[in-house]
Amino acid sequence: MNVLFATKSLIRSMSIWGKIIGGTAGFALGGPLGAILGAAAGHVVDRIKHNIRTARIGGYSGSTQGSFPGGQDARQVAFATAVVVLSAKMAKVDGVVSRDEINAFKRVFHIPPGEEKNVGRLFDMARKSSDGFEPYARQIALLFRGERALLEGILEALYQIALADGALHPAEKDFLHKVATIFGFADIDFDRVHHAYTSPGGPDPYEQLGLGRDASDDDLKAAHRKLSRENHPDTLIAKGMPPEFIEQANHKMARINAAWDQIRKERNIR
Repeated sequence: MNVLFATKSLIRSMSIWGKIIGGTAGFALGGPLGAILGAAAGHVVDRIKHNIRTARIGGYSGSTQGSFPGGQDARQVAFATAVVVLSAKMAKVDGVVSRDEINAFKRVFHIPPGEEKNVGRLFDMARKSSDGFEPYARQIALLFRGERALLEGILEALYQIALADGALHPAEKDFLHKVATIFGFADIDFDRVHHAYTSPGGPDPYEQLGLGRDASDDDLKAAHRKLSRENHPDTLIAKGMPPEFIEQANHKMARINAAWDQIRKERNIR
């Protein structure tokens, strides 16, 4: 029992990248994410091609939100793996993987120097694979169904990588829009994220709260409270965002609060 307790404590203390390369959470996840995790970890996965082919044709039909085998570790591994794999697929669309993109990848994901090689293996495997991005996006959409803040967190992480070289290639925007659509976001939701990262004068504060300029003060207050609750870093981590992404979550909260502060000043709301 002491050995088991020590093993669980060691796993909990590992970074998300150590858990990914360990491979065990991948088997719990199943589907295309589990398959590529097992392959990157060096395990023999007999059904890799079958899993990905099935997901491409009929859509992944495995675990849905709230029923993750493997618990919190599996949720965090799913989140982080989705970002890595989709980043790798996105890196192919403009035909160039720049040094800025690679550096941004390391910075955004807080990858320890000792684990860069292993995480790089997963990235390269996804980038070189002939499989499309759609099976992975569909699986993550099902795994986090109903958790819009988490899915938006993945989309925002991809935006940070895409803009690392200072410009958003049209093919990258198209890729990001397709991912957002698979995640279940309407065009208005995608535009809100897109403008948050690309508007020269900064994002429109009303758009960031999801309301128009004709919204009442009470509706705006309610929207700010709801977004603050859903996007609080502690809430996101409890639902599956790895702690390594805490900086990104803090930036999102800062943007929400900045939008509310600007509206309050404009309307003289106390």
